[in-house]
Amino acid sequence: MQLILCMLTLRHMAENEQPASDEVRVLDPRSLRGLAHPLRMRLLGTLREYGPATASQLADRLGESSGATSYHLRQLATYGFVEDAPERGKGRERWWKATHRGTRMSSDKFLAHPDPAVRGAVNTVLHEVATQHTERMSTWLGTLHGWSEEWRAAWDISDFVMRLTPELAREMRDKVHELIESYREKEVDRDTEGSAPYRVHLHAFPRDED
Repeated sequence: MQLILCMLTLRHMAENEQPASDEVRVLDPRSLRGLAHPLRMRLLGTLREYGPATASQLADRLGESSGATSYHLRQLATYGFVEDAPERGKGRERWWKATHRGTRMSSDKFLAHPDPAVRGAVNTVLHEVATQHTERMSTWLGTLHGWSEEWRAAWDISDFVMRLTPELAREMRDKVHELIESYREKEVDRDTEGSAPYRVHLHAFPRDED
């Protein structure tokens, strides 16, 4: 399983597998523990999605205190997830930006890690990702009526169940990832008329027979 946080991608990774580009941060046990906090994950995802911001701006967007966002931004910087954005800074307030486009980790490796702190950290990350996905889907459903007819015809909520082996499941998942990545070559400019950020959430897992 792999995880990318705006992009946060969780999946099994082979020992010799490399990320698609240096824009993706591969987590190790130390950086995983540094990220494993709900507010830190939301701060990082917000900076990746909306660009550089100050602690006060992030506090307003996320409904948190500026003291809390400032503290957790400094912690994210300690682990290399964010850094200063001096080109945006004016006056005394500090601007922050994400250092990578996405984050990737091998969750199965961390779930079996001998250190209970690492196992706890990966569980925190997994549950927070699931929570954020649910919240964002609920937000979309609540605002669906305000979008254009073209966009209302371009969204999707589906589920499929089929009987597969682990090998076939990995093959299908990887092909879906490849298809999504292929559309990065077709991304349009921000000022393209009618365009909008388009979010894709992937959830795939086996279920019990009963």
